[in-house]
Amino acid sequence: MSQPDYAIFLNGGYGVGKSSVVEHVGDLLAKAGRPFSLMDVDWFHRAWPPAEQDNALVEARNIAAVWECYRSVGPRQLVMCGVIGAEVDRERYAAAVDCDIRMVRLTADAAIIRKRLRGRYSASQRSALEWHLERCDEVAARLEVADLDELVIDTSALGPLEVAERTLRHFGLLES
Repeated sequence: MSQPDYAIFLNGGYGVGKSSVVEHVGDLLAKAGRPFSLMDVDWFHRAWPPAEQDNALVEARNIAAVWECYRSVGPRQLVMCGVIGAEVDRERYAAAVDCDIRMVRLTADAAIIRKRLRGRYSASQRSALEWHLERCDEVAARLEVADLDELVIDTSALGPLEVAERTLRHFGLLES
């Protein structure tokens, strides 16, 4: 198998199901015998205090280092999830992984997003919940206006496995 020439990026605002879907994508690729690596980009910049230089550049350097390690053990399909709201962000990720980024945007109804977010956080994480609730509509609107994605899937009435299947079929990585 040769190295795929693109990474799949599950794009979307808070609470649309990106992290859940990426796990199912990995399960389906493993079941199909296709080598892969998964990256939730949130974990590549989660540090405090933020870097003195641009935190996005630190994130990109972290992603590049991990991707280099993954590639050292053989070709594989990279599947990432996170939020890309501008072409400059897509270009930064593409440079970090040295391949094109092909994006699938996940969406959901606002009421469903809020319900999912409320289910994600415990009472002791109230400030994190409030932060996400205050920003979820703005992020969703920004992603819609940016229109960087080749496929959009509304996850409101779909489970993560079905979204993962639709995503992989779109890329020809799962038989119908």
